[in-house]
Amino acid sequence: MRPVRIAINGAAGRMGQRLVALAADDDQLEVVAAVESPGHWRLGEDAGQIAGVAALGVPVADALSVPADVVIDFSSPEGTEAIVAVCRQHNLPLVMATTGLEPAQVVGLQTAATEIPLLWAPNMSLAVNLVMKLSAVAAAALREQDADVEILERHHRFKADSPSGTALAIGQIIADVMGQTGARHGREGRIGARPHSEIGYHAIRVGDNPGEHTIVFAMLGEMVELTVRATNRDCYAKGALAAAKFLVGKPAGLYSMGDVLGL
Repeated sequence: MRPVRIAINGAAGRMGQRLVALAADDDQLEVVAAVESPGHWRLGEDAGQIAGVAALGVPVADALSVPADVVIDFSSPEGTEAIVAVCRQHNLPLVMATTGLEPAQVVGLQTAATEIPLLWAPNMSLAVNLVMKLSAVAAAALREQDADVEILERHHRFKADSPSGTALAIGQIIADVMGQTGARHGREGRIGARPHSEIGYHAIRVGDNPGEHTIVFAMLGEMVELTVRATNRDCYAKGALAAAKFLVGKPAGLYSMGDVLGL
């Protein structure tokens, strides 16, 4: 069986480079295209050398022009719309790993999923997606137990969006089960007692932290905490590559990492 041919959008970025490096070391995968934004300073360079591995003979280009079995997007919200259009045009499966999307861009993904297989997740980590499932289980068990819910997340100083897409996704999972209708992003001043109808979000930006989330379910006298930590960014890249393998050959539809994990 031939390797799965993958194209990477955002190939010269931090995550794109790890995707290239890890895919180059996987016998089941072949990097056939590396895409960056028009005018990017690394256009024309070999994607493998940029990623710190042997040359792959795949130059970074500003458009996808070679056959591929699946596309992974780890670029920016601005870069997603063009690659979604390309995947729709050529009927290519798409793993969407970019976060911080605007509502209109989310609608665009949902529309595209009616035509192509599209896997979209706010976080590609297998462990994070397991914690999402555990959060739903905890929310169901504590729904009638007077529990407050707070979500703390830590990321590196360079992260542009806050709170993280993962924190918001976990919060929505819990709210769908427990019924909270409000969100509180940090607290300051004399704001009064905490209402049960909200979920609190706290974003910390420090150093080179690749990602950490803690979900707190607290009653009077006891609490439950679910914590998941990334020790390096490879967990996100490995999850995206696993998603790419999963998506090849699937019918059109919107998929999640829960589908990859069989949850």
